[in-house]
This record gives sequence, C-alpha cells and structure tokens, in this order.
Amino acid sequence: MNSILHLIGGQLVAGSSARTGDVYNPATGQVSGKVCFGGKEELDLAVTAAKKALPAWSETPPLQRARVLFRYKELLEAHKDQLAALICAEHGKTIDDARGSVTRGIEVVEFACGIPHLLRGDFTENVGRNIDSWSLRQPVGIAAGITPFNFPAMVPMWMYPLAIACGNTFVLKPSERDPSASMLLADLLHQAGLPAGVLNVVHGDKAVVDAILQHPDISAVSFVGSTSVGEYIYSQGTAHGKRVQALCGAKNHMVVLPDADMDQVVDALIGAAYGSAGERCMAISVAVAVGSIADTLVERLAVRAQQLRIGPGDQPGVEMGPLVTKQHLDKVKSYVTLGTQEGAKLVVDGRSLTVEGCEDGFFMGACLFDHVTPEMRIYQEEIFGPVLCVVRVPDFESALELVNNHEYGNGTSIFTRDGDAARTFSHSCNIGMIGINVPIPVPMAFHSFGGWKRSLFGDRNAYGADGIGFYTRLKTVTARWPTKIRAGAEFVMPTMK
Repeated sequence: MNSILHLIGGQLVAGSSARTGDVYNPATGQVSGKVCFGGKEELDLAVTAAKKALPAWSETPPLQRARVLFRYKELLEAHKDQLAALICAEHGKTIDDARGSVTRGIEVVEFACGIPHLLRGDFTENVGRNIDSWSLRQPVGIAAGITPFNFPAMVPMWMYPLAIACGNTFVLKPSERDPSASMLLADLLHQAGLPAGVLNVVHGDKAVVDAILQHPDISAVSFVGSTSVGEYIYSQGTAHGKRVQALCGAKNHMVVLPDADMDQVVDALIGAAYGSAGERCMAISVAVAVGSIADTLVERLAVRAQQLRIGPGDQPGVEMGPLVTKQHLDKVKSYVTLGTQEGAKLVVDGRSLTVEGCEDGFFMGACLFDHVTPEMRIYQEEIFGPVLCVVRVPDFESALELVNNHEYGNGTSIFTRDGDAARTFSHSCNIGMIGINVPIPVPMAFHSFGGWKRSLFGDRNAYGADGIGFYTRLKTVTARWPTKIRAGAEFVMPTMK
C-alpha cells in the first residue's frame, strides 16, 4: 500500500497525526494508497521551514530564480507521461486529457521563467524639480495554495511557480483525493535546484485549511474549488488579515444560434460537457438552444452521447473515464434523479452504466436533459459530472439575459457565424471568460484566469499579470538629493513644483 507523506523543509515526514485518508483508483474502486492527514502541528512545521528559507530566497536575484524554473520546465517535460499516469490512476482522467492538463500547467512555469522582466518596475524622472519617483514589486512573504481534485497538477502549477518566482516561499495543501501528482511536482522542483523549505506540501482536510487561514505568518492564500468552500476561505482568510483569491464554482452556458455550424456545435458540446467526466470548472453544463435549432441539436447530441467510449483512462481510445469517488458518483446520480422529479426530460440516462472488468469502478454514462428551465435546481447548481442540460429560448436577447441572470459567472461561449451577435454577446456578458466558437475559453498563461459574480472572491485572477500582482506588494519610492540644505519646516501637503 502506497503511503503518501508530507514534504516539509525538503524532507518527507509522516507527522504526528495518526489520521490518514484513502486514495482510490476510480476505475477499479480499490484503495491504492494512504495519505497522511496533517493538522496545526504539521502546518506550523511547514511555515517554520518556509519562514527560515524566505530571507535567502527573496534576496536571490530574479534571474537566478528563473534559472531554477528553466531547469524545472525541462524536468516537467521529461516526466510528463509519469505525471499523466499518476493523474489517471488517482483522478480517473484519460491519459490524453491528463497529459494535456500537465501541459497547461507547464505553460505557467514557462511564463514564470520570464520573471526578471515581469518584476521590472517603473521610473519617472523629475516628478518635481530634482525629484524622482519609482515603483517596485516585492514578495508578500509566505503564500499558501489550497487546490482541488479535478486538476491535481495543473492548478497547483497555477500557484507555486509564480509565487516562488516572485521571491515568496510556499505551502501547498493539495486535494487529499489525488495527492501523488503534487508530490512528484515538488520532487522535480527540488531536483531543479530549489532550496529546501521554499516549497512545502502538507496533506489533510479542513483541519489543515483552518490552520492555513489562521496562521499569522501566512500572507496570501490562493484557492480553487467549490463556491461554498471558497466563500468560507475568503471570509476567514481576510478576517485574519490575508489577501485571498478564491476561484469557485461555475455553471457555464454555451449559446447556440440558428446560423451556427451544427457539426462544430455538436463536437464542441460533446467534448466540453463530457470530457473529464464533466469534472471541470470550465465544463459546459448548459446548452442554450436559440429558436428552431433545439430539436435538431438535442437529437444529434443524444446520438453522440450514447456513443461515448467509456472506461479506464489508461486504455487506448477511451473518451471518458470514471468519476473521482463513490461519494461523488452518488451525488451526481442524485442530481439526475432530481432533474426527472423537477420535470426535465431525461433524453439520455447514463446512471446504469457498468464497464466490463471494472464493475466496482466509479463509472457513469453521459446524461442529457432537455426542456430544462431556470427554476430547476439542476440548472441552478453546479453538478460537476457528465450531465448536460438543454434550455430552449426564443431569441438572442433571451439567451443573453439567461446567461447574465445566473449567479455564477465563470465561463461561457457562443457559437454563431454572426459577428455582430458575437461582439454584442462578448461585450454584454457579465462573465469572466468568454469563447466565440470556442467551447472552453481557458486563457493562456500570459493572460489571467478568473470568473465574475459568485465564481470569484477577491479582486485578483490566477496567473498572468494578476498572478504577479497577487504574489507581490507594490512599493513606491520618491527621492530628492538637494544640492543645498533647505531651511524651514513645511506644514502643507507637498506638491511638486
């Protein structure tokens, strides 16, 4: 049985707690490992290690920090398949999907390699007579990341590479459901030359999270997960004087106009709704069929949904793997039952799916609802599984209103050949990330990822320029070197003369 330990101060430690958590292979339903659960004591040890490493690391020139990240990127590329295999074994993603998520994480490391330029400040000569002013960014100190199960490599790489590139030290609390990828990520970074204590990994549950939120030496907390947990982390973290970015839940809509290319629409919806078994915060979970297109759209989606190749993610040709745990599988199935009770039409029902040879695995087939209305809970709430809801609206204006009225504002997309409609949609949506004929508009690393409304708490998005701003503090210096002593005190607000 694989035992997954904490990484504190460059050493693997079991900690003092006897508590552990089961790690499953979702395809077989069998326990594959035990992860040590830490608490306040383990978190204190990690912060102590991070605090000890902080002075030397923060004073390390950005160019030298970047060289560590360049070596790290090479190691990540070399171990991409190993990381993908770990993700597949503990999360259930297909190998290709897991490999793609690792690539998107590496892109953030690649962005962070440019930190010498990204930290460059501004200088203004003669803001006043013989007075100069300049600004610079300095690290916040010790930062922490709390990451979800659905992207056990990509989302941590949204956080710690940029944080340590900016000169901070970091404590990572990965999901206890699939922790092995984070351990390999940390090991590779130390192989790249990262000093001990700069990156620490503490496993656990709410006990560790609360310890992070309450620890006085942690200055910044980054979180990705559900809205209920994110709101708690934001309120508790800020109450303890920390800056917090909490990227939360979603109910992403794809608006399909009658002039859209139907082949492209169906391909996009099948991949965006059922890829990774719907366990993506950027998954499309609502298809908004505008006008007369609905019947054709539902008919074609139903055929494709029933043709999905479902099985263990490490088998060739599999398009959708299992859900992450039995508890989550039961939760998603309960939403499907609820949808039928609410009056939606269940066109495709995947609840009874079994995979030969994997009868104990956490598998579920694709589900497709038609005639879903905004009053239904299956429309309002994030299901986080392979369930697609079709909502019918009469016109473009109704579709736009539907998208804007939902409490979540993470991502959305529109499929159309009409440039005017696309521009109006992208301009008028109260949504953080918008795709035009792109189903999952996840920004590249040199932009920033984040939603609006109840999909984000805090005023900074992930990675990109916002990530630099989150992990640094701005300092502005105003200096004068007088050629002669100026006598007399000044009692008015200084102005630049």
